[in-house]
Amino acid sequence: MIALDLRLHLRHFDYALLAAVLAVVVYGMVLIYSATHADPQLPGPYYYVKIQAAAAVLGLLLIVPLAFIDYRGLRNYRTPIYVGVLLLTLLVYIVGSTAQGSQRWIDLGVFNLQPSELTKVGMVLVLASYLAGRPRGEMEVQTTLVTLAYTSLPLLLIFFEPDFGSALVLLALAVAMLFLYGVRWTHFAAMGVALVGALLLVLKVLPVVGLQLMKPYQVDRLLVFLHPDHDPTGAGYNLMQSKIAIGSGMLTGKGLYQGTQAQLNFLPEHHTDFVFSVLGEELGFIGAMVLFALFVFIVWRGIRIMLMADSLFGSLVAGGVLSMLLFQFFVNIGMTIGIMPVTGITLPFVSYGGSSMVANLLGIGLLESIHVRSRMIGDRRYRRARITA
Repeated sequence: MIALDLRLHLRHFDYALLAAVLAVVVYGMVLIYSATHADPQLPGPYYYVKIQAAAAVLGLLLIVPLAFIDYRGLRNYRTPIYVGVLLLTLLVYIVGSTAQGSQRWIDLGVFNLQPSELTKVGMVLVLASYLAGRPRGEMEVQTTLVTLAYTSLPLLLIFFEPDFGSALVLLALAVAMLFLYGVRWTHFAAMGVALVGALLLVLKVLPVVGLQLMKPYQVDRLLVFLHPDHDPTGAGYNLMQSKIAIGSGMLTGKGLYQGTQAQLNFLPEHHTDFVFSVLGEELGFIGAMVLFALFVFIVWRGIRIMLMADSLFGSLVAGGVLSMLLFQFFVNIGMTIGIMPVTGITLPFVSYGGSSMVANLLGIGLLESIHVRSRMIGDRRYRRARITA
């Protein structure tokens, strides 16, 4: 029986999805190496690549057991997962290490853990579990308010680290899952008005009375987005260099290891937030289209899994994972070309970051679990094996 289950699991595994994800991961490692190999301050040319590879291996090792469990059982652990998310986020304030003015990481000795990345995956499960248990069309206002209440606690904790980008991902995740659940459009209109009001309150009203909820550099980033010529040598420097890098790549790029903005360190954060700028400069429009094609394929496989899921919970989990990845993909690339504010959101599977890599691969593991379970339910041999057992 165990051997039969294992064979059926392997048979129904979505190898095409995994192959596309692995291709993007390898693509990212090539770009990270190109951006950092000549840095004299690093212990070696493969320093960041080794760490990224170790995180990818860990994430891939977690995909296998996650794909082989019945994801539906996770629905019963909504409260423990939510409490775990909150405790892990609170732990940052107690023992977290500070870098670049933000207290986002927990030093585990071997690597730094960024709990906000794991929070994203945890909240997918929490919100999917809650929404799947709510009858559609009944008490929709309460459903929306409770969903936002679930999201607000970890969101605020992450926002005040400060990590504006991850907080924004959680907000987008909640809105996307409410949309997938099917609440009325008036709820989204009300949320839009509330969001605009909150931004005006934080940026205009509270500073007048001496209460500054956002760091000065975060405000400057928003001003640069609204006024691209604002502070070109300060807050706008990263964006200006990013545009120069991407624009100079043109159709085919300057070639790997040949990009002046990255190789000469004119472009800050070129292996994390602005890794797409390295891609645009060195591999050009064609290189960018390769990445887009791979990501579109991943999204297509994810949508397919969402539609074939055997339960509303499965559909919401798949939709939540896709929303999380799509939002980060769009915002990261958008901020490198100036159509989105610089928020520190990484490019999934490409930007350097061990916690981000593991969290995103956990999301892929959930997609694989939904795919395997949905296909196995329709497998006659599996049903016969269950009956005889």
